[in-house]
Amino acid sequence: MRNLDEENATLAFGAEIAAVLHPGLIIFLSGNLGAGKTTLARGILRGLGYQGKVKSPTYNLVELYKISRLYFYHFDFYRFNDPTEWEEAGFREYFNEESICLVEWPEKASGLLPTADLQFLIQITGTDHRRVEIQAHTEAGRQCLKHWQTLRILRQ
Repeated sequence: MRNLDEENATLAFGAEIAAVLHPGLIIFLSGNLGAGKTTLARGILRGLGYQGKVKSPTYNLVELYKISRLYFYHFDFYRFNDPTEWEEAGFREYFNEESICLVEWPEKASGLLPTADLQFLIQITGTDHRRVEIQAHTEAGRQCLKHWQTLRILRQ
C-alpha cells in the first residue's frame, strides 16, 4: 500500500515503478474515474524516458509509445460496453514478449485479457489524496515487486 498526496507524488511513484519494468509485462490500472490512472501511466512513461505528450487513450482505445526498442501500449477500455469488443478490436497481438501493455479499465474486457503481471488498485481518499495497492499475479510480477522493494531500500 502506498499513499500519494498529490499529482507529483503519483508521477514520481510511476517513475519508481518504471525502473523495474521490462518487455513482456502486462499491467492493469484499476480505480474510479479521476483516481489518477492516466497520471500514473504518465509517470511510468516519464520514468522510461518518454518526454512527449502523454494523453488518455479513452477515444482511441490505445496509444503506442516507442521508447528506444521498447513498444509500450497504453490501453483504455472505459468506453467498452461488452468484453467481446476487445476481441473484435484485434488487440491480442499487442500482448507479446517485446512490449509492455498497460491497461486502464481492464474489467471492461473481463475474462478476455491475459493475466496481469502487476495490478495497481487506486482509491481516492480525499482531495488530491490517493492510496495505491499493488498486486503481483504472476512470477514475473512478483520479481518486479521484489526488485522495486530492493531499490527502495537502497535509496533510503
